[in-house]
Amino acid sequence: MDYTHYQSPFSTRYASEEMSSIFSLQNRFSTWRKIWVSLAEAEKELGLNISHTQIQELKDHVNTINFEKANQFEKECRHDVFAHILAYGEDCPKAKPIIHLGATSCLITDNADVIIMKDALKLIRKKTAFLMQVLANKAIETKSMPVLSYTHFQAAQPTTVGKRICMWLNDFFIDLKELDYRLKEISFLGLKGATGTQASFLELLKDKEKVKKLESLFAKKLSFANVFIISGQTYTRKQDSLVLDTLSNLAISAHKISTDLRLLAHEKEIEESFGKNQVGSSAMPYKQNPMLNERVCSLARYVLTLCENPKYTASLQWLERTLDDSANRRLCIPEAFLATDTILDLLINIVQNMKINPSVIQKNLSHELPFMATENILMASVNKGKDRQVIHERLKEHCLKAKNEGVNTDLLEEIANDKEISLNKAELNAIIANENFTGMAEDQVDEFLKDVIYPYLQK
Repeated sequence: MDYTHYQSPFSTRYASEEMSSIFSLQNRFSTWRKIWVSLAEAEKELGLNISHTQIQELKDHVNTINFEKANQFEKECRHDVFAHILAYGEDCPKAKPIIHLGATSCLITDNADVIIMKDALKLIRKKTAFLMQVLANKAIETKSMPVLSYTHFQAAQPTTVGKRICMWLNDFFIDLKELDYRLKEISFLGLKGATGTQASFLELLKDKEKVKKLESLFAKKLSFANVFIISGQTYTRKQDSLVLDTLSNLAISAHKISTDLRLLAHEKEIEESFGKNQVGSSAMPYKQNPMLNERVCSLARYVLTLCENPKYTASLQWLERTLDDSANRRLCIPEAFLATDTILDLLINIVQNMKINPSVIQKNLSHELPFMATENILMASVNKGKDRQVIHERLKEHCLKAKNEGVNTDLLEEIANDKEISLNKAELNAIIANENFTGMAEDQVDEFLKDVIYPYLQK
């Protein structure tokens, strides 16, 4: 590692090897060379004077890039694509005359960007689906575990841990469907020439149908079914915006689950795993901070802000093209993918290893459940012949006292000692134990997983 110059935290600290490789310079420039090979192959098949020997020479040097030579050429000509044409030509002297035939720079860079984004989307999809499977497993394990739910982060009615997990899972299910749609719809620039008119290819082939066939062959060789019919020199930058919106939605789901887990860590109901030698604070030895979830939230906010960038770029493209998109796209597109990839890896780790504390969950629920059961207690007292309005007032007084005095007051004990209410501790415990407090939470988990999640993941 070079400690004397800035390096992105994604390459040194956060992102996976897989995603880093997808956005590496090696992959970027070898993809350029694959595009040059596919272009030459398609042109040969349409009758241009290109030999098998030339194409084989190009193929033999797809991955053997002399970066020092390419960088030197770029310093001289100040054009990255032209520099790599020159470097490729030196590697392939026989093929040098036909490299980039009929092409413009954006044919290479835009098509390469789409290939790279598609590969990155596939990796994001794979990890999203795996995260969903991990969440589904946890939901099954905890579908019947009662837990205190919260609205406004104030105690509400009981739910189950599994039901809450399915709420997180549902968000990622929506994201997965959006990923699948985006992968289906993502489109190639194809062979459009300097201003999108395909004039250079028509000049080469002298036949409009051959130009169409050339583009179709080219796209097929690079495994693309969708090709933009209409473009300027570049494909519409709205496509970048839509792709990053998909990542943005994943960031929303990630921020939501990690925020919830941070809140639950405060309640000590669900905690991150904590290693034997892990340090939570340099000053406070007892600290076990939810630092992985905090990192997810931090990176999710970064993705959300990055996804604004392509919107400005798309709206500010001039006519058939301008170059003020280039530097921006080199930064925001890779980093949005690298950050999203990191987020998914973190969440998979968090969910697989999170510590669910049933005793704390039960303690917190037991403390609040008597307040939630007061309506049932009211009805039970009335069934014994008591005056509803009187009992309502008595229960309100006991609740306010317990709330004001906090954990030092046992609400059920107070109610049991109130002769006006006429319910003993056993009767009160029976009311509290009523399983209907969690409603249909367990059934919803079973239905959601069986009818929605598992069939989609199995596809």
